[in-house]
Amino acid sequence: MKRYYYISEDLDGLEQIERELEEAGVTTPQIHILSDDDTDLDRHKLHRVEPVLKKDVVHGTEMGALIGVLGAALVLLLAWWSGLTASFTWIPAIFLAIVVLGFCTWEGGLIGIQETHVDFRRFEGDLRAGKHILFVDIDADQKASLDRVVRGHSALQSAGEGAATPRAVVRFQDKWARFMELAP
Repeated sequence: MKRYYYISEDLDGLEQIERELEEAGVTTPQIHILSDDDTDLDRHKLHRVEPVLKKDVVHGTEMGALIGVLGAALVLLLAWWSGLTASFTWIPAIFLAIVVLGFCTWEGGLIGIQETHVDFRRFEGDLRAGKHILFVDIDADQKASLDRVVRGHSALQSAGEGAATPRAVVRFQDKWARFMELAP
C-alpha cells in the first residue's frame, strides 16, 4: 500500500471526495482527514485522524526503546567488565537493565506525545492556516480510481506520497467495522 496526501480548504468538498472514493471501492479505514478543526469534521461526519495518532507517541516510544536497549546493554556490559557479576550474581544487573529499558521506553512515549506525528510535521503550516489534509492509503490496483476521483476536484492540491498503514491493519479495520455494523 502507498499513502497519497492532498490539501484542501473545503470540508464539503472533502465529504464529497470521501463518498466518491468509497463508491469506487476504497474503504473508510483507507481514507483519513487531518485537520485542526475537529468540530467541523464531526459535523461533516468525515473519517478523521484520532487525536492520539496526531501525536508521535509510537515513534517516540520506539526511539525510547532503542535507547533503552543500548542503555540496558551498557549496564550489562559494565556489570560484566567491572566483575560485579563474579562477586554477586547477574540478577541485580539484569534487573537494572530491565529498569533502564522500561524507563527509556516510557520516557520516549512521554516525549512523543508532546510532538506532532513525524509524518504530519510538514503540514503544520497548512493546518494552522485552516486547511485540511486528506490522505488515502491504497493498493496499486486502486490507484486509477483515486486518480479519477481527484481529477474531478480541482480545488484539491497534491501534497506528496508516503508510507501507508500496513495492509493487514487496514483489512482488520474493515472487518471490525463490518462486525460492529452487525452487532446489536
